[in-house]
Amino acid sequence: MNTIKKNVKNMIHILSACGMIATLIAMYFAYEHGLFTSAEKLKAFVDAIGIWGPITFILLQLIQVVVPIIPGGITCVAGIIIFGPFWGFIYNYIGIVLGSLINFALARYYGQTLIRTLVSDKVYTKYASWLSQGERFDKLFALAIFFPVAPDDFLCMLAGLTRMTYRKFTTIIVLGKPASLLIYSLGLTSIFDLILKFIPTT
Repeated sequence: MNTIKKNVKNMIHILSACGMIATLIAMYFAYEHGLFTSAEKLKAFVDAIGIWGPITFILLQLIQVVVPIIPGGITCVAGIIIFGPFWGFIYNYIGIVLGSLINFALARYYGQTLIRTLVSDKVYTKYASWLSQGERFDKLFALAIFFPVAPDDFLCMLAGLTRMTYRKFTTIIVLGKPASLLIYSLGLTSIFDLILKFIPTT
């Protein structure tokens, strides 16, 4: 079992590294083609993508929630940059909510073994004590989802180990995610805009 756990973690690390490299390449491509500095070029790019753009992005956001091959912060900002503040937020929200529901279902079905395979022992140990809180776990979980200060994706899996119902979990995610996603996205987008001010346009 330890060998399997180690192999899975190594595979996740490899996928994460590949995801990061692919993200950097995509960002370089976008910069070289002026997508970050020209609203006209960005709009033309989005129009060219068509309906498959939103669908692909939602799937990508869903996947990174379940298997973090790309940093979530990068995909959140990318959604807003590519699709604009409104639709970028909507697509981010749909992908993250669906991914969170999948995490909860996977943990409910496969149990602690899956979670400890996907996350580090340090992270698991830090939050495992929440499982002994009984109904208080639900309140702690709701606060963690509302405020973007905790590893939400992992906590969604942890919630799957409790007696929390699917209905309650879905309600917390659907109502709590918009606020945290908005704060998180606006903060990262502001930082990104600040960085762009120091990049010369061509």
